[in-house]
Amino acid sequence: MEKPITKRQKELLEIIYRYIKDTGYPPTFEEMRERLNVSSNQSVLDLLNKLGNKKIIKRNESAARSLVILPTGYKILGKPPLVAFLGLTSAGAPIETIEISGEWQAVSSEVAKLKDEVFLIKISGDSMINAGIEDGDIVFVQSQKEFVSGDIVLAEAGSESTVKRFISEDKPPYTYLKPENPKYPNIYFTEETQMIGKVIAMFKNNQWKPIK
Repeated sequence: MEKPITKRQKELLEIIYRYIKDTGYPPTFEEMRERLNVSSNQSVLDLLNKLGNKKIIKRNESAARSLVILPTGYKILGKPPLVAFLGLTSAGAPIETIEISGEWQAVSSEVAKLKDEVFLIKISGDSMINAGIEDGDIVFVQSQKEFVSGDIVLAEAGSESTVKRFISEDKPPYTYLKPENPKYPNIYFTEETQMIGKVIAMFKNNQWKPIK
């Protein structure tokens, strides 16, 4: 049975949602305190801890503006999830990731069956066109640690990132990143290569479409 949320906890949850939607980043303790009209940060901290214990939000105590609303929180509010728009990644040769701060978007419920770490990436390049992912498209990425051969993934090598199809085989080179355009070569794994998340949907022609 789910633990009930109090009126005050829901008020703070709504404050966090509105602030992220309006400004592009979560509020600080001072900003939450002012909007709740309380005198101490401890009052805010107590509410945040209770929301965290109920798996309504997730926060990183080491960062000032690290607050993520989890799926249960969006369900309580009856509002579409807000997803971080991290920046630009390559669907060609890997390029340096460009982070764009202060930019969030609401996504529809049909792609909102999320766990906790999700974000949007804008594609640059044409190496994934045979998978339907074209230059300028926005893809929806869910962070995870386990992948199966055939997944389309966001991968990083040092400061560079790229979207490709992950391939795992029983023969050398065993694992590599495969473009969906024959004019591009496969990208072989090195010690620096790591897969960040799985691409689960893309935004094309003003609607979300599943990834094949």
